[in-house]
Amino acid sequence: MKRFFLPLTALAAAASVGLGTVPVQAHGMAAGGPLTGFLHPLLGADHLLMLLAVGTAASQLSLQLLLWALGGGVIGALGSSGGWTLPLLESLAALAIVAVAALTLVWNRRGSADRAIQLLTGGVVGAGVGMHGLLHGLEAPTDGSALMWWGGALLSSLVVCGGTALVLRQVPQTWRQALALAMLMAGGVLMFAS
Repeated sequence: MKRFFLPLTALAAAASVGLGTVPVQAHGMAAGGPLTGFLHPLLGADHLLMLLAVGTAASQLSLQLLLWALGGGVIGALGSSGGWTLPLLESLAALAIVAVAALTLVWNRRGSADRAIQLLTGGVVGAGVGMHGLLHGLEAPTDGSALMWWGGALLSSLVVCGGTALVLRQVPQTWRQALALAMLMAGGVLMFAS
């Protein structure tokens, strides 16, 4: 598998450079309904990369990270409906992708049994997804279709995070390392693009 690491890393680098030309958010997809809610996390590069980074992290350490992500996302969504926001939120959301990917790479060196890393990463995942929840809330519809929109967004988020985690548990660790490295680079590109 080591022979695939360099080509995968080169492909990841090229893809992350290409992301610099893609809009960071899925603005314009906030119209009501479950389908637009379902598509919203998939069409925003920052949202999709965060979901993939969380799935990669969960495959490496524990599926419990998915619960941290769910909790953070719900808190962020509720907070945005209460008027919460943060300065430089787009940049912080991109930084969260970098942080989750970096911690995933640390596990490859230190092992997933380290309880401090598990708690630190759980907190980073929860906070990072919470920031994305805030962004979703700022972009979500405010009319009667909001609940259906949120349901669609939650469903696609669960499918991507959970699916990524389950699929990556079946592949060699080298592939998980390459994907974590790709998320690290792509998050960095998005930080500078936002």
